[in-house]
Amino acid sequence: MRRTVVAALVLSFVSIALVGTARAHHSFAAAFDMNKPVTVQGTIVQVRLENPHSWFFLDVKDPSGKVERWAFEAGTPSGMVRNGFKSSIIKKGTEVTIKGFHAKDPSANMGMLRELILADGTTYGMFGSVQGAGQ
Repeated sequence: MRRTVVAALVLSFVSIALVGTARAHHSFAAAFDMNKPVTVQGTIVQVRLENPHSWFFLDVKDPSGKVERWAFEAGTPSGMVRNGFKSSIIKKGTEVTIKGFHAKDPSANMGMLRELILADGTTYGMFGSVQGAGQ
């Protein structure tokens, strides 16, 4: 009887831990509007390669010349490396164009990164049909 109770408690704790982990990973569709593509050009100020998703932060000039900080969520570091990205390529001050999808909050300067394009035209596809470097 005691073994059954202990086994049931252990199973309960494991189940709770697994559900918590599964809920922590969100869907991109929950945060970003796939019907609102966005393209911005700017200067990288920070790259955070971390799990579960990496982030690219860049300063973008609006039409009036005011600088706005944008943030783009990207894939996992390992997934990005498989697509040709290397952390040594993009450093602070690198000029890039990012194509992606805007956050569902229209007032946020944030998006999901789909493509990152360097000044020389090299493209890193993080999601979708463009995979790997060099287009």
